[in-house]
Amino acid sequence: MIAKRRQTKEVIVGHVAVGGNNAISIQSMTNIPTKNVEGNVRQICELFEGGCEIVRLAVTDLGDIKFFAEIKKILRAKGIPIPMVADVHFSPTIALDCLEVADKVRINAGNFSDKLIGSQSFSDDEFLLGKDKLQKSLGKFFRRAKDLKKSVRIGINYGSLAPRMVFKFGHRDVAMWESANECLEVARKIQFENIILSFKASDVKKMIAANRLACAKLDEMGSHFPIHLGVTESGNGDYARIKSAIGMGCLLMDGIGDTLRVSLTEDPIREIEVAKNILQGCGARRYGIEFIACPSCGRTSYDIQSVLGELKMHLGKLVSARNLKIAVMGCIINGLGEAGDADFTIIGNPNGTLSLYRNRNCILKNVSRKEICKNLIKICQLKLDGI
Repeated sequence: MIAKRRQTKEVIVGHVAVGGNNAISIQSMTNIPTKNVEGNVRQICELFEGGCEIVRLAVTDLGDIKFFAEIKKILRAKGIPIPMVADVHFSPTIALDCLEVADKVRINAGNFSDKLIGSQSFSDDEFLLGKDKLQKSLGKFFRRAKDLKKSVRIGINYGSLAPRMVFKFGHRDVAMWESANECLEVARKIQFENIILSFKASDVKKMIAANRLACAKLDEMGSHFPIHLGVTESGNGDYARIKSAIGMGCLLMDGIGDTLRVSLTEDPIREIEVAKNILQGCGARRYGIEFIACPSCGRTSYDIQSVLGELKMHLGKLVSARNLKIAVMGCIINGLGEAGDADFTIIGNPNGTLSLYRNRNCILKNVSRKEICKNLIKICQLKLDGI
């Protein structure tokens, strides 16, 4: 059973509210240089149409900022309101300038001012000097973000922690938390609260542990910042999808998570469907009809795969019926019971015919596959007022 969602404050990103009682939002990131204005516009339009609610673009130098602004201007002229996030590494100057054009700026706490190469051991004084340098840069950045009423994501990545943090705390979840807390100390001093936090790793167990620790620490402090979920560098194919589902799914079931991105080494549009499936599978958000089906066995007397496929093809994108659950079950022996609380259940009969149940009451008995699919599709497309 999904835990009660962790209480977080609402942070505004463009026109999208993240955290609070708002729906968990889906993000993605373009995978082409920001200088390619036409390509980014095309990719973002496709992502938006596919259900992406916040999009991120890499800003690698000061020159990228004007291209970022141009992309945003073209999208708004096209009527695409999707919030745009500038993704910045290494340069406080670039991050500061991005605040002028982006709806949100994402920084990496591990490399905002620290160098990732060089010394691997630090005295106490050297550690504090690094912390002071980071916090001075962050102070200027946060103050400008506060003045402009812009939001910031502080990204903590296991693979890019500052060397001084790893030296002092080890390559552990506590180092990720301490990295975030250095940033939050600055935010608290100037009362800047438009912050979203993320704790990501390519190792699922480390990602889960870091998020659980961070949320426990935040709750102890009374700091209810929203959490952005993601298993970073998950790869591609089934393995990447499974890793992402495990990592984000575990945390969503804990009640942790206010926005998420599935990171795939594929076309970004593929991330959106996976994200929707994770949210729907956890019961965190519904995007369409939920289909459940038994794997079938020797008792199944009809082609269950083709029936399920036909129903999903005709009804899978019926968003207006997103509160419906349809079960396609092999036989009557356990089928009706295992369908649970499904609104409609198809059951196979020993003679090869099918029966349709609505809330466990039979409404069609001993009919053909063609007839049962046609009737159920018609009911779902026409009914939505009466269920």
